[in-house]
Amino acid sequence: MGNEIIMNVTDRETRLALIEDGQVAEIHLERRGERGIVGNIYKGRVIKVLPGMQAAFVDIGLPRAAFLYVGDVNQHPQNIGLVVHEEGEEDPEKHEEISLQEGIEDGLEFITPIEELIKEGEDILVQISKEPLGSKGARVTSHISIPGRHLVFMPTVDHIGISRRIENEAERQRLKEIILNIKPPSCGLIVRTVSEHENEEKLRADLGFLEGTWQLIMEKENQARAPSLIYEDLDLCLRGVRDLFTENVTRLVVDSSETCQRVLDFMDTFMPSLKPCVELYDGEEPVFDHFGIEMELNKALGRKVWLKSGGYINIDFTEALVAIDVNTGRFVGKRNLQETILKTNLEAAKEIAYQLRLRNIGGIIIVDFIDMDRPADREKVTNALQEALKKDKQKTNILKISELGLVQMTRKRTRESLTRTLCEHCPYCEGKGFLKSQTTVCYEILRAIARQISDGCSRDIKVTAHPEVVKLLFEQESEKIEEIQKKHRATVQLNPDPNLHQEQYEIING
Repeated sequence: MGNEIIMNVTDRETRLALIEDGQVAEIHLERRGERGIVGNIYKGRVIKVLPGMQAAFVDIGLPRAAFLYVGDVNQHPQNIGLVVHEEGEEDPEKHEEISLQEGIEDGLEFITPIEELIKEGEDILVQISKEPLGSKGARVTSHISIPGRHLVFMPTVDHIGISRRIENEAERQRLKEIILNIKPPSCGLIVRTVSEHENEEKLRADLGFLEGTWQLIMEKENQARAPSLIYEDLDLCLRGVRDLFTENVTRLVVDSSETCQRVLDFMDTFMPSLKPCVELYDGEEPVFDHFGIEMELNKALGRKVWLKSGGYINIDFTEALVAIDVNTGRFVGKRNLQETILKTNLEAAKEIAYQLRLRNIGGIIIVDFIDMDRPADREKVTNALQEALKKDKQKTNILKISELGLVQMTRKRTRESLTRTLCEHCPYCEGKGFLKSQTTVCYEILRAIARQISDGCSRDIKVTAHPEVVKLLFEQESEKIEEIQKKHRATVQLNPDPNLHQEQYEIING
């Protein structure tokens, strides 16, 4: 079964889903006024250099200053001993957004300290490599990379890379010879996966377009004052066509006639042979409902994910990491406990890799598999997780499973997860995910009343609380309240207020 790209476009937001083998693999969202900025190029101004961190903060006109690490500063080859790799150190297709930082970083030895490379108040051309996440500003690099359909053009470094997804050695050698023939001096090129079997004419045409784009960027930089936006990457629709429309995609369905025409016009320039794969959806049912994407999207926001066997995984977000717990649930197996645990863990490994990609979960991830006694079983689960992650374009690093059944891993994060994009903290629980019980609040109120009386306050006390808490005080704690009233010769009046939070209450002395 071929892959499909489904686009849902309205005047408020654009949603894009990639379906692989009948299963929703990726969901991308872009809202009006909240367009992603990864890939954008800015003329910024260095506002602070931090030698102790070998980093700097750059004002690019966003609410929070951008972070620039020394490894992302464009350094002269004589200073850093640049190594030119004929094979790509990193596969650019592994990343949601192409960044030069992933691809040459291993070939650079950062010798010159950052305080000798840039100064406070200096103007600098930078590109967004990671969206602002949470309270952190965007991460930027001065290694500019401009992605096209077939190539990624890198005007600031002499480098050649070929996507590792092109596995045929003869084809890799053919593409390398073409790139060596067309590459401009002192510039770099990365050959993208879609270039496989393409001729030199197409690659040269793509390069010409990218060189023209870079020329316009340089001209605009010379005229602009910092901080200012110099170059904006394509919107989600065209970016999706450029980066996701590979030879494995059999059709692209879009529900907007205007967007469909924009896509066709874009394809006229870069991939005219694929235009017959574009379809305009005109059904009465919403396109995401028709393809079952809306239901999968709602499932992707849940904490618990059921496995086919009856087991399940729980996904919990914390400030520092994401914790994933594997449980057997309803699955009891057929042979013995070890086989039941192994089967559940193997099934969970595949589902975890799928959920990480679908939900775009990044950063540090801890997976708590069910404990396995046999080292061979632990190795099988680790291998299954690594194999399942091969479909993921984002870079992942996995440590071997520990004797406690824990796997520590990282996944490159360039934008917010699906949950953080679509959801917000609950104003009721304030993001904690739990509340003090009504009984706990009742006992707090009783202690507060006793405290008021012991402090010598008035004996007439008025308590205002959530209706359910007041109800519990009447039904279960009436004897305690009567005891307080008799002992201290006080009066306690209970008043319900539905506008109060369950944890909130007010005690007033009459």
